[in-house]
Amino acid sequence: MDANEWDHRYDTAAYVWHTEPNQFLPALIDDLAPGRALDLACGEGRNAVWLARRGWSVTAVDFSEVGIEKGRRLAAESDVDVEWVVADITTWTGRSETYDLVIIFYVQLPADERAAMLGTAATALAPGGRFVMVAHDLSNLDDGIGGPQDPTVLPTPELIRVDLMSGGPADLVIDRAELISRAVETETDDGTKQAIDCLVVAHRG
Repeated sequence: MDANEWDHRYDTAAYVWHTEPNQFLPALIDDLAPGRALDLACGEGRNAVWLARRGWSVTAVDFSEVGIEKGRRLAAESDVDVEWVVADITTWTGRSETYDLVIIFYVQLPADERAAMLGTAATALAPGGRFVMVAHDLSNLDDGIGGPQDPTVLPTPELIRVDLMSGGPADLVIDRAELISRAVETETDDGTKQAIDCLVVAHRG
């Protein structure tokens, strides 16, 4: 999908993804002291604003102007400051600053665009900084529920690991690269089913 399509999707009074952080984010960063954070493909800003509420200095990047505007509104309602950047994360290279935390949640891109994004993410890490990515996994096509149905935009933990290590600094260390399950309430009598996501956590030495 391009920026115009996401603008159209976000063009509602309600938040598409609600306003609470992604369910995995709190546990993945609860041991970190607040510092500088970068949220790539921030969407409507829920993760960025949640981090800002907890004392992080956050830069949030997305190519949807509508999504960014809703993020600004959410930040104002929460009385926090976030630096909002309208840009395509596959070509945005940031600035000279580095970050103590870089997060990417559910960004589904073809291989070459994913590699470019992950190269930017890895090089943006400050020494000791943590990288966190969660995405719909390739195995979700056959064994899970929901998510994109195009295998070319579905990574695996190993593909993300390879992209990070090839595009990032030499002192990058992979801490976790694994599959995780996520409960999804169906709209039928089937009840709750399990989606399959991939999780990769890394840090710069």
